[in-house]
Amino acid sequence: MTYYTNDLSTRTDGGFWRRMAAGFGAYLERRSRIDRITALHAKTDGELAEMGLTRDRIAHHVFRDLTAI
Repeated sequence: MTYYTNDLSTRTDGGFWRRMAAGFGAYLERRSRIDRITALHAKTDGELAEMGLTRDRIAHHVFRDLTAI
């Protein structure tokens, strides 16, 4: 028996690769933020103070562009 579908998600017209690229882009952004958090945690309290940060605000600082105001 033959089946036909209009479901575009099963077509091989590049949709798969667009979704893969979007997912990889999201991964790279997340990885970059994690690396930034790690680098900031490696700094001394004095270095953080010079930047106007405290340890408990590092994540807020790194993700500040995603917070709703």
